[in-house]
Amino acid sequence: MQLHDIYLEVSAAHIAYVKFIFESYEEVGIIRTVDNQKAVIVLLAMTDFLDTARKILDSIGNDIALREIPRPANMKNDWLMAELFAGVEPLA
Repeated sequence: MQLHDIYLEVSAAHIAYVKFIFESYEEVGIIRTVDNQKAVIVLLAMTDFLDTARKILDSIGNDIALREIPRPANMKNDWLMAELFAGVEPLA
């Protein structure tokens, strides 16, 4: 299995909401805040759960504004993401 990273811009007020939704779907994915000033979060999902994770995102998108973005070039503020994806190109 492979880890997929989906980066999203949401309003800062909705970061906790998105985290709560994914926490309620155990094992589907993990939400991490990449940049709290720009309200950028990342969803980490394994290949087996990627379709389910995308469906959840679609559903959340009916309630709040969220936008998928490319992986940020600079993730110095998040040591885990910097370690996980150091030198790794984004998945298509």
